[in-house]
Amino acid sequence: MRTAKRLVASLTLVALVAGGWFVLCAHPLSPAGAPVAIRVVPGESVAEVANDMDRRGVLTNAWAFRLDTVIFGTPIIRDGYYVIPKGSSHGAIRSILSRPPNAHVVTVFAGSTVRQIARQMATVKGELFAKAWQSVALGLSVSQFNAPNSEGLLGIGAYVIGDTETPKMLLTSMQSRFVTQLSAVGLHPRDTVHGLSMYQFLTAASIVEKEGYYAKNMPKVARVILNRLARGGGLQMDATVLYFLDRDGVKVTPSMLRTKTPYNTYLYPGLTPTPISQIGPVALQAMKNPPEGRWLYFVVVDQSGTEAFAETYAEHVRNIELARSRGL
Repeated sequence: MRTAKRLVASLTLVALVAGGWFVLCAHPLSPAGAPVAIRVVPGESVAEVANDMDRRGVLTNAWAFRLDTVIFGTPIIRDGYYVIPKGSSHGAIRSILSRPPNAHVVTVFAGSTVRQIARQMATVKGELFAKAWQSVALGLSVSQFNAPNSEGLLGIGAYVIGDTETPKMLLTSMQSRFVTQLSAVGLHPRDTVHGLSMYQFLTAASIVEKEGYYAKNMPKVARVILNRLARGGGLQMDATVLYFLDRDGVKVTPSMLRTKTPYNTYLYPGLTPTPISQIGPVALQAMKNPPEGRWLYFVVVDQSGTEAFAETYAEHVRNIELARSRGL
């Protein structure tokens, strides 16, 4: 009898401890913390989502949450991004996951412009948000780079936009990521490289990004830009004209080349007033460490995007004829 009582007491104690542990997991005593973006991919199970939330600090314990879904029901989770504060209660998490995804994702690609990013943003966050973000991005100066706006100063990668995030908050996050990415290649906002201020350097690197397009071309394109700057006169880069016209990826026409704008490097000497796109690490490295050479010209000469480089205009003409013979 005494053994039975001790067993009952032990089981009761275990039940109380387990129950207390479960309650603390389900209802954390500390207030909810910073929001975390949780991505749910097609085919992902609730257990896998719970493990991800556990790793990211949203949950106290994944197993406890899975037990919670057994008791209170498993939410039907849709694919997408959910912004959930760290340390949320199980009830709050179930409530969020039971509704449609509450976050949207915008991806900044190397070579994209503020206007292109805004158009992408409009499709996932709405026209009003996108227009407000573009207005801030192009309307406010960035003091640490002595820049008139944020073109070329946005970090590459995906951004999750929560329901409470403002255009200014998103822009600040993008600018902060860019500084981190710049630091990763050994560059900082106040550096001088090749006799260029960092903002001038970034403007040149953005032209490398657009004109080189492929990594294999970028180092020599960077050298061409530096050689042309040293020579003086216009850089004569098609991508700068297309940036002003917002006509990315089309062939430049003679009428386009007559456009009177500081971004027309056929008519105006030196660099453009601002970068012409966001800049990836390959273009930054190419601009930082270009190969030695006296190239002044380049043209695409095959279907894979390979560019041929020339020191003289006569050599450049031969490369153009080769490109034409290949249907380019």
